[in-house]
Amino acid sequence: MHKVVLTALATLGAAGIFGLSTTTASAASSNVNDYINSQGITPAKVTKSIWGGFPKNAYRNGKAKPEGVVIHETANPSSTIYNEIAYMKRNYNNAFVHSFVDASNIINIANTDYLAWGVGYPGNARFVQFEQVEVHSKSAFAHEIANAAWYTAYLLNEYNLKPNDAAYDGKGTVWSHGSVAKFLGGSSHTDPVGYYASAGSKYFGQKYTMAMFYQMVKKYYNNLDLSHTKLMSATYTAVNQQAQLSSTYKKYYLYNHVKGSHKNAKRQSWSKIAPKVGKTYDIDMTAKKSNGSMWYRIRPSKTSAKRYWVYSGNLTNIKDTVTATATSTSASSESAADSSSVASASSSAVESSTSTSSASSSN
Repeated sequence: MHKVVLTALATLGAAGIFGLSTTTASAASSNVNDYINSQGITPAKVTKSIWGGFPKNAYRNGKAKPEGVVIHETANPSSTIYNEIAYMKRNYNNAFVHSFVDASNIINIANTDYLAWGVGYPGNARFVQFEQVEVHSKSAFAHEIANAAWYTAYLLNEYNLKPNDAAYDGKGTVWSHGSVAKFLGGSSHTDPVGYYASAGSKYFGQKYTMAMFYQMVKKYYNNLDLSHTKLMSATYTAVNQQAQLSSTYKKYYLYNHVKGSHKNAKRQSWSKIAPKVGKTYDIDMTAKKSNGSMWYRIRPSKTSAKRYWVYSGNLTNIKDTVTATATSTSASSESAADSSSVASASSSAVESSTSTSSASSSN
């Protein structure tokens, strides 16, 4: 974490003071990646241990709208993941990141819906950031890479971002600290490039590169399976109601399914319903989740066949136009209550988790 503190201090000075050589090593063959695949290494689950002391500042595009993920390395060969976390909590005014990764753990300690202070200006306002702790064996390094690559893919999926290696042109979603420094400034760090090269050579006879790491990210992203997430139960009720779009709607999200009650729930663009504060929308179904939150399925217009789910905080002046006609309860999907092509979807900003899960929402 000492390295991150220096990064924060560097932001007080001029940004973008130097350039780094782009990682050009071929990712076609990687001894580390081959080992991870051949050994069938399973990434660790995400442990959520959110600390309330961290400041909460929105990204430049708004709350829960990061543009990518930055991979760090602590540059401290004698520290442990728990020591690093404790140090960061004591020194968060200087710098902090969202999560820490080692061979056995992925520990999320700061809400990823808000920015962290790990790479200086302007990167802090753009990216989710996590640190890797240095490990000291062949197996440990392979497990750490698997954890870090999977977690990167997980975060991209969580925020509806696609893998795109930023190392070559400074445009993308997967960044090393070094790439941020090279293309955006704000720091003089190159991690985790040196650590990867050294550990790869020592334990696998081949330098490990960010290009190789990116291949693992893509593999995990393409095969990401969140179906093992424990879904919440929800009670679905067919209704005939109307409501107006609240002035606070931008705090929340539009969805194709009720989040946490359907494995395919994804955020949707507000442009799909031509949002306008005070506009009236028809509601044909409600969903009350087991945690008590209420959701409403709205139709963008009377002529539209599309339906979208919104959290109750998006709406105001909700009222019946006709008495509800049917009720159905489902523990994991809304198939019994919803025969249309678009059904349940998710809430993000209003739900928090204190449990350990490899597939639950990042925050």
